[in-house]
Amino acid sequence: MSNPGATLDPHDEKALKALIAWWEEAGIELDAPVQRPRPAPAAGAARGRTAPSTTPATVRDTQQAAPQRTATAAAARAAGYGQASDDGPSARELAAGASTLDALQAAIAQFEGCPLKRTARNTVFARGNREARIMVVGEAPGKEEDEQGLPFVGRSGQLLDRMFASIGLGPDDLYISNILNWRPPGNRTPTQEEITMCLPFIERHIALKAPDILVVAGGISAQSLMRTSTGITRLRGQWGEYAVRDAAGEPAGRTIPVLPVFHPSYLLRRPPEKRLAWQDMLALEGRLAG
Repeated sequence: MSNPGATLDPHDEKALKALIAWWEEAGIELDAPVQRPRPAPAAGAARGRTAPSTTPATVRDTQQAAPQRTATAAAARAAGYGQASDDGPSARELAAGASTLDALQAAIAQFEGCPLKRTARNTVFARGNREARIMVVGEAPGKEEDEQGLPFVGRSGQLLDRMFASIGLGPDDLYISNILNWRPPGNRTPTQEEITMCLPFIERHIALKAPDILVVAGGISAQSLMRTSTGITRLRGQWGEYAVRDAAGEPAGRTIPVLPVFHPSYLLRRPPEKRLAWQDMLALEGRLAG
């Protein structure tokens, strides 16, 4: 297997398939490789001779991109969130112009300011009943969500549905979305800059949906919407208040009861914590009954 372009012999191919199967069994996702054209040889290079060594392209790109990322993050902080860019209106501007959920969905599809959109297959908006009393906000789409264009449809989503079903809540009782509308490559944790850039969309989403109860699944969702640095292990199961934001991103003077819970993907990795998730579902059931 020393030649990357060579055809695998049967033994190597069998070993590779076994390795991939083991990875999939372990839950390691394998995205389709991104094919990039090979760079053209340098002009004037002699046949059969190697060009002089230079800084690797990945290092150069990182060195050049670092100041730009820092400047972008600073601009995001200075503007609050959703800064304007050369790619068009900011998230805040587009969110402010949406007066209905349909208009907001169209505005998010129009937004070009988030780099995650360029690597995602689909924009993931929401699923469920728009008239439901409960709105669930997760973190970011995963592989299945990216493929289907809907939130919480993979293994995590199936567990989420079972969690709510345990207290008698079905699909018509829930309306589900995410902090981010695009999948981070490889399901990596989204950066603070990406969260900040897209936060106006979910804030507007919540304001337009106006649920009776907000359930935030996972630390990123809880910390971003509740404006706290406290971890999810301390937040979960504790009722709080979400301050609804107006079109300009300022407190609108009303609040929604919010219940932070563990993200289902965490529960899949840590099954013993499901006992705490059950306690959280019972707390939600009690709130609905009251």
